[in-house]
Order: sequence, then structure tokens, then C-alpha cells
Amino acid sequence: MDSHLKNLDLIDALSERHHQLRQITEKLWNDSSDIHLSNSEWFIMARIYKKQPTIAHVAKHVDISRQATHKFIKKLEAKGLVEISNVKNNKKDKCIRLTELGEECYEKNEGLKANLEKEIGNKIGHEQLRLLKEILQLDWDL
Repeated sequence: MDSHLKNLDLIDALSERHHQLRQITEKLWNDSSDIHLSNSEWFIMARIYKKQPTIAHVAKHVDISRQATHKFIKKLEAKGLVEISNVKNNKKDKCIRLTELGEECYEKNEGLKANLEKEIGNKIGHEQLRLLKEILQLDWDL
């Protein structure tokens, strides 16, 4: 066990692992691509993959301020990963979708994460990993 995680409570241990895994996945991506993306940008891309939500909808469903969400969306647009378009019969709202390049990047990153998950399974045991995923996906009624 990682010695710094040994004495942490559940919440802090989950937070530490989450942070560690996010750092690893961000580095894996950035080491293999010229298009550098932050975890916040990935988080937004995950919310729009294979969908065309409004920017307002995305901003409501990510744990990032509305202003920061708009800033990240502009960065994604500048990188050619998302397209913003008008919503029919609504002058105020804008729709967002991944471009072909955005979808390719998203799918490549999903592959990197799947490989990392396999590595974790090899380390902790595939049954332990299955149980961990099952527990995390349970409704904790919180």
C-alpha cells in the first residue's frame, strides 16, 4: 500500500487516488499528443461526446464555474476539438459538439485509460478491481 494513503480516511484516500489517476492520465495523453489538454477540458469533452448539448447545459452539469466552463470551451474550440453552433429558434443558446478530431482524441484517451485500468487490475487483482468498480457504482443514497 502507498504509505501516504495508509492513515487517510475513506474520503481523503479516494480523493488522493483520484488526483493521482488524473495526473497519470493527463501525463499519458500529453506525452503522446501535440494537443495538450487539462483534466477540466477532458471533463467537458466527456459531457458532450456523441451528444450536442447546449453550452448552458454543460455548464450546469460540470463542477466548474460557468465562467471557467466557457473559457475551457473556447480553448477546446481554438484547438479544433469542438464546434459551437446556434440553437434553432433560440438566439441566446449555443450548441456544442465534438469535431471529428475531438472524437478521435476522446476515443484515444479512453484507450489510454483502459490500458491504465488493466495495469491496475494486474497490480491489485482483476477481481478486486471489479469489486471496486461495482462498489463505486452502487447507489450510496447520499
